[in-house]
Amino acid sequence: MEPGQLALLKAVLEQRLAELARHDEAEVAAGPRDLAVQEVETSPADKATVRLLNDLALEAAGHHVAQQRTIGQALARIDDGSYGECEECGNPIGFSRLQARPEARLCIACQTRAEKR
Repeated sequence: MEPGQLALLKAVLEQRLAELARHDEAEVAAGPRDLAVQEVETSPADKATVRLLNDLALEAAGHHVAQQRTIGQALARIDDGSYGECEECGNPIGFSRLQARPEARLCIACQTRAEKR
């Protein structure tokens, strides 16, 4: 991979990480919340809706943390020189794939095999 391409991908990853950090700051500024929606005395159907909304909020928070971890790992691979190499077969990951998913760890062939398993 050319140095300019690597610099571009690193900038994209850093920008995504900064956006996630700004989202975290906004959540902290909003104040502590235990649940996205507070449960009140309502009908069973309303309670089910409240539980569903809270479950979705928790799932989104977990996804957010996973994204931060994945981007951090990609940035660490850039620093150690292993970025752009498939973790399974060792072949280069195509630049077009990395443009679409800069945090990709597997080449298209290995990713396809992993998804079929």
